[in-house]
Amino acid sequence: MIKHVIVYAFAAVALMGCKTETGKTKNTEDPRPTTVENKNKEAQPKMTMAQNYRVGSQVPTELVCMVNDAYMGKLQMPVPVNGKTYYGCCQMCVKTLNNNDEARIGIDPFSKQRVDKTEAFIVLMDVEGKVAYFESEDNFKKFKEVGRMNH
Repeated sequence: MIKHVIVYAFAAVALMGCKTETGKTKNTEDPRPTTVENKNKEAQPKMTMAQNYRVGSQVPTELVCMVNDAYMGKLQMPVPVNGKTYYGCCQMCVKTLNNNDEARIGIDPFSKQRVDKTEAFIVLMDVEGKVAYFESEDNFKKFKEVGRMNH
């Protein structure tokens, strides 16, 4: 069942990409907002998504590569460091998280304060998967209120 959903989703994304060629294909799917999941399905059609996250949504820490600061849409490799669990997408990121203190720290876009990535309120910032680390949900709401969120 899940394989069929993934195949249909990939086919829909592929057909949308062919839309510029007139008359060759017709997309019968309902138009949907572009989400990171759609972009990831195009790049990795075998990936399973637990939930659709939109720009401006909080995303779970375990679905974020904390080295690339990117929402990946699937469980990442846990990296325990100093009693906290960080997440990386590959062995190189695991090594970076283990060895580089700065890779474990983000900068809150609202307060400009340093925040440990495991303690941050993580938000999807664009359809490409970029995430930001906020000190709190309140800081994120203030960030949106001052109009710095482009969605």
